[in-house]
Amino acid sequence: MHIEAFREYCLSKPGVTEGMPFGPDVLVFKVMGKIFVLCGIEPFETFNAKCLPERAIELRETYPQDVLPGYHMNKIHWNTVRTDGGVPEPLLRELIDHSYQLIAASLPRKLREELRDLG
Repeated sequence: MHIEAFREYCLSKPGVTEGMPFGPDVLVFKVMGKIFVLCGIEPFETFNAKCLPERAIELRETYPQDVLPGYHMNKIHWNTVRTDGGVPEPLLRELIDHSYQLIAASLPRKLREELRDLG
């Protein structure tokens, strides 16, 4: 997956904004103001995404070289995922979706309602 396709996919979701709060090398995507995915830009080799702990373990066992505990993140709830082809692209999209859904579900009720109205 290339950075352009990754960015376009993330931004296609309701309520998503992008920014660089950690500096010019890290692109951050938020749903209703809460981070759900972040990635390095140069080079774009990995992204971090939230994941249910049981699923994170399963993914790390299935893709031991390509799905790792989240770099600079809570290692129980976040994965760092390589984008260079070891993980099939449909699964990369699924992991982005999963992270988005987890974060959206954790939003306060008012923000969940606003997000629902955007969708």
